[in-house]
Amino acid sequence: MYDGPAGSGQDRVPIRTGGTALSGGDEAYVYDEATGEWLPPGTAGAAPEVVQVRDAAGNSLADGDSVTLIKDLKVKGANQTLKQGTVIRSIRLTDDPEEIDCRHDTIKGLVLRTEFVRKR
Repeated sequence: MYDGPAGSGQDRVPIRTGGTALSGGDEAYVYDEATGEWLPPGTAGAAPEVVQVRDAAGNSLADGDSVTLIKDLKVKGANQTLKQGTVIRSIRLTDDPEEIDCRHDTIKGLVLRTEFVRKR
């Protein structure tokens, strides 16, 4: 434990002590090397939640799937409209479960919201 400088307002600041455990007051913390975070002991070793990406109909999407647009979409910056029924092939999932990354013949770097697509 480290006591901050006098008058700093910091009574105790937890520091890592050699191993993978840390005691901060009454509670012990465990360092998770995969995420680089200090976690309470109850959450250590818990698997991260896998988020399912779903289309407008509720079907699960995966990398490489083909989707169909369910409504006309005006594309910002391209001065073009993608029509309902347009097929988008080989999608890629992003960190955001509500967006997919895809390519169209005329538009490169297209990002679509999953609420406007249906799995083919």
